[in-house]
Amino acid sequence: MDQFVLLMLVLLGALLTVPLGERLGLPAPVLMTLLGIVLAVLPFVPDVDIPPGIVLPLLLPPLLYAAVQRTSWRQFAANWQPIFLLAVALVFVTTAAVAATAHALVPGLPLAAAAALGALVAPPDPVAATAVAGRLGLPRRMVSLLEGEGLFNDVTAIVLYHVAIAAAVTGVFSWPHALAELVVSAVVAVLVGLALGWLGGRLMAYLGDATLQVGLSLLVPFVAYALADELGGSGVLAVLTSAFYLSDRMSDADDVFGRFAAATFWRVVDTLVTGVAFGLIGLELHAVLGTVHGRVWQVLGWSAVVLAVVAGVRLTWLLPAAWLAKQARRPGRDDTEIPLSWRETVVMWWAGMRGVASVALALAIPLRTDDGRPFPERPVVVFIAFAVILATLVVQGLTLPWLVTKLGVKSDTAAERELEKRLAIQAAGAARRRLREIDEREDLPDDVVEALGRMLGDLGVRISPEAADEERREAYEQRAERVRTIRRVQAEMMSAARQAVLDARRDPRADPEVVTRVLRRLDARSLR
Repeated sequence: MDQFVLLMLVLLGALLTVPLGERLGLPAPVLMTLLGIVLAVLPFVPDVDIPPGIVLPLLLPPLLYAAVQRTSWRQFAANWQPIFLLAVALVFVTTAAVAATAHALVPGLPLAAAAALGALVAPPDPVAATAVAGRLGLPRRMVSLLEGEGLFNDVTAIVLYHVAIAAAVTGVFSWPHALAELVVSAVVAVLVGLALGWLGGRLMAYLGDATLQVGLSLLVPFVAYALADELGGSGVLAVLTSAFYLSDRMSDADDVFGRFAAATFWRVVDTLVTGVAFGLIGLELHAVLGTVHGRVWQVLGWSAVVLAVVAGVRLTWLLPAAWLAKQARRPGRDDTEIPLSWRETVVMWWAGMRGVASVALALAIPLRTDDGRPFPERPVVVFIAFAVILATLVVQGLTLPWLVTKLGVKSDTAAERELEKRLAIQAAGAARRRLREIDEREDLPDDVVEALGRMLGDLGVRISPEAADEERREAYEQRAERVRTIRRVQAEMMSAARQAVLDARRDPRADPEVVTRVLRRLDARSLR
């Protein structure tokens, strides 16, 4: 089996684990990690041969860009305090705690190398957080906080990692230089992200066609990451900045097909790249096991201690952090994205899984220092990192659904229904005001106004049934049943029409381009 066949198997697994995970009640990323482990131990499956330096720029940009499509900048801006406590402060604390522990445990491990280990295991993975927590019916405030932590903690962790690696390789470390590098990295990344977001928005308006716009949206995150990295900035932060800018500015209410095409495309990209990322974690297991040469049990013991430190620091940090965030929120504001009970805090703690960013950083550790000597205890550092990643992904990922059910943490459906109802009323009200404006301007026929008024009533009920009284809901259901019957018959009629056009492809006298054009028009009509 060669590398290409292995990649095809992983991509196929990325698709199959989605419905399998839904049936088993398990997260697809965890199943993909297990699949990677199974493939890694099979004798005919080759070791993964991917240069470590391309893992982050190849996988992170599309995953982060896809994650941003599910949220909004205003949500993060309104809740920057709890996100800062988790995404920045907790990464610093975890890095320091792991560095001190590993330096004390592993003989001959310098503090700088131990700090590199701490930095690469500190950030919970944004893909794992959104892919696992988002499907468990958790309160939206918790999912939002996990998303915010996952998206922004990589920025801090990667900068800390580079500072620690530089100190380990050169033997020189300066706190002022490290802090200056952190600030410069953030500033450069934000400027690059804003510039590419602005340019991307202009280019999308120029392209016009939804297919070309979606293609450009795929290029933007890669360009943002590569350009920021080339200029000494954080590629992760540049991708987030450009994605937030575009999602906030590109909001044409009439671009229905564009939104539909973009959403479909990015769901496909998210599914496939997520599968590859987590499959890679399992596949790397075989190579990592061969690096410790007879010290497996000793290194496993060290890994267990580091894992306990990672988990313990997160739990002990979350408790005061939640309290601080509550104290710091603005008076009268009750929707800050923070855990509201000890049960939610426990779920937040257990949802802190490590993933592809930690894998990439572990694999990217240099083989040698500047003076030609081997990087100190590199095999041990990589092994411990993978042990922490696999333990958090597999153990926490498999048990998180059970823990959520056991603790009774679930979304506030009453609040969600109330928001849905309010939005439905606002949408129907906006449509009704526009109808009155058009009627005043054009003096529409009474029967047209009456028909459109009935449609407006149906609009609100269709969005949220609770937006109407019982009588209106019953009337809507009767009309909806009639519409469903018409649509069912119409769908069969259109299917027959499309089949007739498809059959024309077999006629050698039929121009394939004309057949395709007619079929596209029928598809568009069916979509409407």
